[in-house]
Amino acid sequence: MADVFNWQINRAMPYPYDEARPIRQAAAVFDTNKCIGCQTCTMACKTCWTSGQGQEYMLWNNVETKPWGSYPLAWDVRELDLLGPQHWTGDTYTGKTIFEAAPEGKNNIGWTPNDMDYAYPNRGEDEVNVTINVKRYHLKLPHDMWFFYLPRVCNHCTYPACLQACTRQSIYKRPEDGIVLVDQERCRGYRICFEACPYKKIFYNHTTRVSEKCVFCFPAVEQGYQPRCMRNCIGKIRSFGFVSTPANAREDNPIDFLVHVRKVAKPLYPQFGLEPNVYYIPPIHVSSNDFLTMLFGAGARHAIDTYRAAMEGDDPELLGALLLAVSTDRIIHRYQVTGDTVIGWAEDGEEVVRIPLKVPTIERAPFDPDLNVYRHNIT
Repeated sequence: MADVFNWQINRAMPYPYDEARPIRQAAAVFDTNKCIGCQTCTMACKTCWTSGQGQEYMLWNNVETKPWGSYPLAWDVRELDLLGPQHWTGDTYTGKTIFEAAPEGKNNIGWTPNDMDYAYPNRGEDEVNVTINVKRYHLKLPHDMWFFYLPRVCNHCTYPACLQACTRQSIYKRPEDGIVLVDQERCRGYRICFEACPYKKIFYNHTTRVSEKCVFCFPAVEQGYQPRCMRNCIGKIRSFGFVSTPANAREDNPIDFLVHVRKVAKPLYPQFGLEPNVYYIPPIHVSSNDFLTMLFGAGARHAIDTYRAAMEGDDPELLGALLLAVSTDRIIHRYQVTGDTVIGWAEDGEEVVRIPLKVPTIERAPFDPDLNVYRHNIT
């Protein structure tokens, strides 16, 4: 095992391969405060990528209702039970990652869902007044009346568990953009990757007998366009681009700004140790700090406070970065807030979007003498 540095847990950790970061890393930010759970993203992905035989149960993109909804059933609760106690000291995770908690003879902990685990997506998501037997899940019932939607895709991790588990070396991380793919010519369907991924975002096709997963719509990304699930988001919760390491973060890169500069976007279960590259703005109405820390790591409450300040108009740069979500089909590489407007540019320098920070409103006189009608002002 090599020692690699994972900036999300702020320390070195063991991983079977040496650290080898891509030229740039494709990444996304999801705002949980704006998601309405419409599943448009799910259907956009489903109709494009997983409508064939053997793919009926596959949801490369899905939206779960937290705190209890999950697909496959209880995927995170089971992984947390295997992981054991998790502790943070400031910004540093002092518990074990899935690689450090591995039993003798294995590189990581893991478990394999069965067919029934996929048969009831989001089962139990409405439970608030019954007893559920959990050990490591930092939430007790009954809890305060809150819930939120959690969209999920493959995290295209910096240290993928699926990649290191594959004995055929059929899973690889593209050096040009960090997207993790499966070489289906090499795959033999051993399903070790299926067991290893803690997020359960790799699937086995029972017809073709090979593994499949989200490809981040790499043909579109290569042309400078965002993935399909991002472009079809009705709630405009999704931002897509490229994330840097903290030392190389650029303030004019909207993804870097959200992740590194303002630190409002947090990884999902960073304690797993995979350095996932899909980030989440935590829900502002969840009262349990323990629950937020469990999901998003240290700094979740700070992220909420920073996000609130932007919504109240105290941080126009952050508000501008947030407003760029699904504002164009193109990938935004650079942005700037000028006065009351945010502008976004593509990689080639072309201006692709210009948005007012505040939606303009026009108040009209309630009575129009020319048409002899009364009107309502709706804002």
